[in-house]
Amino acid sequence: MKQRFLSLFALFMLLLPLACSDKIEPGTTTGSPPVVKNVPVATARMADRPIIYEAVGTVQAGITSNLGSKLVGTVEAIHVREGDRVKEGDALIIIDQRQVKAGLRKAEAGLAEAKKGLVAATSARDAARATEDLALATYQRYLHLKRADSVSEQEFDEVEARHRQAKAALDRSEALVEAATARVNQAEAGLASARVASKDAVITAPHDGIITGKMVDKGDLARSGTPLLVLETAHGFCVDIVVPESYIDYVKPRQKVIVEVPALKTGPLEGTICTIVPRADPKSRSFIVKINLPINKKVKSGLFARARIPMGHGRRLLIGNKGVIRRGQLTGLYVVNAENTAHFRLIRIGKAFGDSVEVLSGLKDGDRYVTEPHPELEDGARVEAIP
Repeated sequence: MKQRFLSLFALFMLLLPLACSDKIEPGTTTGSPPVVKNVPVATARMADRPIIYEAVGTVQAGITSNLGSKLVGTVEAIHVREGDRVKEGDALIIIDQRQVKAGLRKAEAGLAEAKKGLVAATSARDAARATEDLALATYQRYLHLKRADSVSEQEFDEVEARHRQAKAALDRSEALVEAATARVNQAEAGLASARVASKDAVITAPHDGIITGKMVDKGDLARSGTPLLVLETAHGFCVDIVVPESYIDYVKPRQKVIVEVPALKTGPLEGTICTIVPRADPKSRSFIVKINLPINKKVKSGLFARARIPMGHGRRLLIGNKGVIRRGQLTGLYVVNAENTAHFRLIRIGKAFGDSVEVLSGLKDGDRYVTEPHPELEDGARVEAIP
């Protein structure tokens, strides 16, 4: 065994140099980087641009009325539905008027009775006044006779007592006339209230507009204070936006702002700030700002809107939008160094300004970049730049 082991070891030592002599040399690349000609190159520069705050909001009708009933009654008829345009004063809903009409007749009867009572009280007062006049005249005559000792004390006392009774009866009749007059006034007020209630049984349009909501059907019970219809103006729309407290000083009444309503597809609209609610929301620390929109038949309440509010000016690093390369969620461009070699660099972009876009990071002022990358351009390629 020992001899066999020594023989195998000797054979291994003889073959080892032969195996090590077959070396594999490392590969080398002898090709040069590609050259791309006529590549447009520009220099990134800082530029002065307006600072714009974009606030989102919702289009609202200038006037939105929630129409309800002042009475409790059954809905007898509905003359409108959603989307109908109405004029001021048009009858929209009729409430059952039987109870209202009964109350009106009762009020009319009460007024008639009160007027009769006033006539009777007035007649009684006139009679009492005539009696009081006669008693006064008799009293004055007996007063002269008493001074001349022409009547007895008993006779004078009787005349004086009748005069006092007549005066008290006149005062009482005057009070009854005042009470009857008050009852007439009360009855007239009741009749006026019944007439108003009769009008309240017919719900009319308070202004021109369009019906945007109907929450009741024929036969339903209308309750006081419960909305039955929603009426919005057909023009004079506005946009309610929320502005943070740090930007509120840049917002002024009657200021012109650009408003975009994407659903309209008509381009930007020029709005005017009409209202700045003077109280901030304590939770979000923001203010509600209302912007009037120009007349546009396509505008409807509830649409999404975006308002662009200028906040001064600032310097930004801008590049041409065509030079930006988008690869999935990443954005980048080709930067050209002093040796005219293009290298792909990731950047972070911000807002767009026409054909330019703001670069937030990845590029600095003075860097050269490819404005319109060629399809054959790749990282590390040499370029022949053209301005």
